[in-house]
Amino acid sequence: MSVTTVAADQSVCAPLPVLGRDVTVPLVTGGEVTYAALDYAASAPALQRVWDDVAAYAPYYGSVHRGAGYLSQLSTDLFENSRAAVAAFLDCRDGDQVVFTRSTTDSLNLLARALPAGCQVFVFETEHHASLLPWGDDRVTCLDAPRTHGEAVRTLERALADRDPHGPALVCVTGASNVTGELWPVRELAAAAHAHGARIVLDAAQLAPHHPVSVRDLDVDWVAFSGHKLYAPFGSGVLAGRADWLSEAEPYLAGGGASRKVARRADGGVDVEWHTTAARHEAGSPNVIGAYAVASACKALTETGFDTLVARERYLIAKVREGLAEVPEVKVLSLFGADAPRVGVLSFVVRGWNSSHFAAALSAEYGIGVRDGLFCAHPLVRTLLGSDPEDVGECGAPDGGSTTLNAIRVSFGAGTPDEHVDRFVRAVKELVRDGAKWNYRTEDGRCVPDRG
Repeated sequence: MSVTTVAADQSVCAPLPVLGRDVTVPLVTGGEVTYAALDYAASAPALQRVWDDVAAYAPYYGSVHRGAGYLSQLSTDLFENSRAAVAAFLDCRDGDQVVFTRSTTDSLNLLARALPAGCQVFVFETEHHASLLPWGDDRVTCLDAPRTHGEAVRTLERALADRDPHGPALVCVTGASNVTGELWPVRELAAAAHAHGARIVLDAAQLAPHHPVSVRDLDVDWVAFSGHKLYAPFGSGVLAGRADWLSEAEPYLAGGGASRKVARRADGGVDVEWHTTAARHEAGSPNVIGAYAVASACKALTETGFDTLVARERYLIAKVREGLAEVPEVKVLSLFGADAPRVGVLSFVVRGWNSSHFAAALSAEYGIGVRDGLFCAHPLVRTLLGSDPEDVGECGAPDGGSTTLNAIRVSFGAGTPDEHVDRFVRAVKELVRDGAKWNYRTEDGRCVPDRG
């Protein structure tokens, strides 16, 4: 789909107001420029509306659940209403639990702690480390990267058919790749998992900010995502889904709030009755502001409408893809091919350039923030680059400017203006054609301008 075709679609909306949209940064070549934040896949800027909602609540801050005072009661209502708002955003089923965590990583580690004894876990090598590493090597089967949606489903079906059919099993899959941006066939993978008696958890960290996520429609058992990728401030995350494994597991953290009743025994020990609700895994004073921020972001995206958000993102994706296609030295990384549906995340390499050097030049000479490296998805990037598992992957430009195993990632979303994308495409073309205007060196593992 061309840019002109998408631009003609009246459903394409203007970028949403986000914090930092007017921040200026210095250029190493002199002067300043408005910062182009194109690293949404790492952390998206907070929506202005979310920040305003948090600021409006801040004077009424109070500890939740057990306070008799007005502010505590108000904060309790706000916290629990935030839980309900997230459940509505995810279209959760009756009886599903919404647990507030610190991040997607925290959510999946929580679920890993709640797995029943003998549970087998199946993941593709394409997962982010947050969904690849929490389970423990002794119970994980890591599946090869598929090259089509159909191959992904068939690979999973074969692996599940070979497992012990009598024990519990869990499949963990991403909704959208944090490296390629490509969408995965979540509904089909969920059907395959359930047909073989397994459950499935969806890592929606990259999917939820860009597309609607319905637990019911996708038929997943759990979903995890992070607030800081959903246009909320740092420090909040969600694990939502079926209650039984969570209610039967030992609390993720032991402490106040998770316990319903504590009594000392005559022998000096302590008996504890734990909550069976989401509170079981939310010990301690919860991040009320974080939960409220996530709920505010969920409401803002829903009210804007994902149809218009997706249309604008497709317009920006087309701009980037068409621009990069005009540079023969650029290779865009992909599992499923150029026509695969994706969110606003693309990774690429530039022939003759170390990726960290290229990213540093984009920042220092054009005021553009992207990411370079292996993106906490080392097995996937190695597969996409065709590397040997022993090849060194690093961030930072080695002496002499030789290439290393790393890539460049550009990512954008609801707050990205056209100018940022246009500047990025222009910068890529100029750097490839003319080279960097400045000298760079490695410092503490990062490629930085050499200021003499």
